[in-house]
Amino acid sequence: MGLRVALGVAGAVLVAMPSHAVPSFARQTGQECAACHIGSYGPQLTPYGTRFKIGGYTDTDGKEGKVPLSGMVVASFTHTAKKQDPAPEHASKNDNFAMDEASVFLAGRISEKLGAFVQVTYDGIAGTTALDQMDLRFAHATELQGKELTLGLSVNNNPGVQDPFNTMPVWGFPYVGSALGFGGAETGTLINGGLEQRVLGLSAYAFYDKNWYAELGTYRSLSTWTQWKMGLGKADDPGKLGAGSAYWRLAYMKDLKSSAWSAGLFGLNSSLQPDRTSGSASNDYNDVGVDAQYQFLGTREHVFTAQTSFIRERQKRKALTVAGDAAHNVGHLNEFKLNASYHYQQTYGASLGYFSTTGASDSLVYADNRRSRPNTAGMVMQLDWTPFGKEGSWGAPWANVRLGAQYTAYSKYNGSSSNYDGSGRRASDNDTLFLFAWTSF
Repeated sequence: MGLRVALGVAGAVLVAMPSHAVPSFARQTGQECAACHIGSYGPQLTPYGTRFKIGGYTDTDGKEGKVPLSGMVVASFTHTAKKQDPAPEHASKNDNFAMDEASVFLAGRISEKLGAFVQVTYDGIAGTTALDQMDLRFAHATELQGKELTLGLSVNNNPGVQDPFNTMPVWGFPYVGSALGFGGAETGTLINGGLEQRVLGLSAYAFYDKNWYAELGTYRSLSTWTQWKMGLGKADDPGKLGAGSAYWRLAYMKDLKSSAWSAGLFGLNSSLQPDRTSGSASNDYNDVGVDAQYQFLGTREHVFTAQTSFIRERQKRKALTVAGDAAHNVGHLNEFKLNASYHYQQTYGASLGYFSTTGASDSLVYADNRRSRPNTAGMVMQLDWTPFGKEGSWGAPWANVRLGAQYTAYSKYNGSSSNYDGSGRRASDNDTLFLFAWTSF
């Protein structure tokens, strides 16, 4: 696992469920969840939801007595096309029922210009509790040349978790996934989960004329002791970040009321010293991405969305080469995603997504793959029903429930469609059925 952590991977069996819509925001603003979130659930944000996040989670209906606390529970059943051997940790080789997670959120307005989104999660499979996603914000509204300008600061623990468009990898489709099956490529870019929850970052941002967004920030590693105190395992420590780590984001958004679209660029530049020893070699990463999304909102009876992103990562693997864990000093990864969704009356949803990860061959980095490549591709199909969580539904905005069926089908896994591991396993053997029940309150 040490090699993969050094490369900034997001292992398929280590899928971390990102946090989503939290009811405390709805109670604070007096709006239904559908005002901010497509389909009343999940991280896809409407233009109003984007502006709410940029404004520091501070928008309110002016009524007192709001407590910025919420909870969430996810339970599931996972079936893979062929049994896994060995079995996932804390589970059987196939057909696993699980209480995936239970989370508590501090989410909402702290003061006029301060807001928070902090998640603490109990992992029902591993039996551990840890600090999950965190985004603390300061936002100030002013004007420039007669047009609205919001200036803000974010303190967060995962590059991209603070992104107001929720199109970064941490918020990418599928929005829930199995930790006991296969949820995508085993290898990922550094910005795609490689530093999640194990760093602390500070960024400054500006949102001008309700259209233009720019952000610049930096990150520092948490010590292994701090990670341990927060409930994170020391074994998965990615290493020590270099002093020049930089995160940046540029985007343009257009809100046309009945529809909306956005497009942007983002990046992360960093070095990682795997053994944290002063003077030892590091691995360098340069991630550059482009993303876009379109939303047809209409009267909110029929809602259609489409999102896409592409990330190119350049790697310099000096530390891996010195340790004899890489055959080539340079390498690269490409990640592409395209997905679309349709929701009827904010209740019935259907989503379809395509994903592809490709990279340069390396016989040591990908020694477990017969073709020494990370190349993985497939489709994700999901049907879901949200009986509670809409305006006027029972218990709103306290009772929120989504039931869903998700199927991930692989055309390629770890470099090949067949016998990718040298033991006869096919990519399609990893096809995963994931049934989930997800509630928040």
